[in-house]
Amino acid sequence: MNRALTLDDLILAGIALAAGVVAAFLSRTLLRWLAKHAKRTRWSGDDVIVDALRTVTPWAAIAGGAAAAGAVLPLTRTVQHHVNQVLTVLLIFVVTVSAARVIAGLVQTVTQSRSGVAGSATIFVNITRILVLAIGFLVMLQTLGISIAPLLTALGVGGLAVALALQDTLANLFAGIHILASKTVQPGDYIRLSSGEEGYVVDINWRQTTVRQLSNNLVVVPNGQLAKTNMTNFTRPEQQLTVLVQVGVAYDSDLEHVERVTTEVVAEVMTEITGAVPEHEPAVRFHTFGDSRIGFTVILGVGEFSDQYRIKHEFIKRLHKRYRAEGIRIPAPARTVAIQQGSVPIPQQRSPQDAGVEQGGGASALLD
Repeated sequence: MNRALTLDDLILAGIALAAGVVAAFLSRTLLRWLAKHAKRTRWSGDDVIVDALRTVTPWAAIAGGAAAAGAVLPLTRTVQHHVNQVLTVLLIFVVTVSAARVIAGLVQTVTQSRSGVAGSATIFVNITRILVLAIGFLVMLQTLGISIAPLLTALGVGGLAVALALQDTLANLFAGIHILASKTVQPGDYIRLSSGEEGYVVDINWRQTTVRQLSNNLVVVPNGQLAKTNMTNFTRPEQQLTVLVQVGVAYDSDLEHVERVTTEVVAEVMTEITGAVPEHEPAVRFHTFGDSRIGFTVILGVGEFSDQYRIKHEFIKRLHKRYRAEGIRIPAPARTVAIQQGSVPIPQQRSPQDAGVEQGGGASALLD
């Protein structure tokens, strides 16, 4: 336009801008009201959508008011074109950021709501967010009139060099995706590596897996190393597991009585101790004629790996107390020691509590 700017133009432009600001305020108020109602629903996806709309809608209203004001003013084609480009890029940027938040939030919501999926793993959320932002950036470049074909070509050629330079990083990235896709390890699982590290998996991101030990120390394991090492997962396929406790009684014990008393103690522990499995069937299995005792194994059921320490602690205390009350003896290991003086051996019984054998001149101790 070549006409001069008039007062009416300014009034109309001001009205357009004011209308955009008022629309932004009203939309934000409405979305705030919707956010309160969204929190009452069970599905958390509506919270993510409403929160993103609270960002994009007011900015879209303001950009629309500015575009209307620019259309009213007598601007030249060049200025009008630049104004439209700036407003369009601003709108695309806001929409891209909001879309990244919405999609990443929905991905996290879906993964958290399904068992066997990495609910707290950040790798899927981060990859989704980066892809959406990259697409929005390319759209903004295209809007500004910048051809993205040479950029994509340069990225393709440079990507090869980057892949060669970042072999370990990319190996960790794809190893993390493989671990999550195969569902061998998920956040919340209790694992033990062949190298000795063990604990609860806290997170699996694009480079590493974080494991929290029972002492609350964090162990950081690269995804590539985790994919190659031997590992025991104590949470899959079932979280409940059995633990074995080795016990021994004297040879003169009544084994039927021992089995009955031990079974009663197991049943008592399973029903009274937190973390035990009440429906676990008590199991006692005799297996060894030892040097000084008959050995057997007691099988306990626990809800998860860390519960076994508390349950074994309570079981051993109660079993020892019950054995003393029932007169069942748990013998201490004994050794026969022959003290040879001259040519006459003198056999003696020796217990582990004894100190060393005092030897005279030339005497030697022989252990059976």
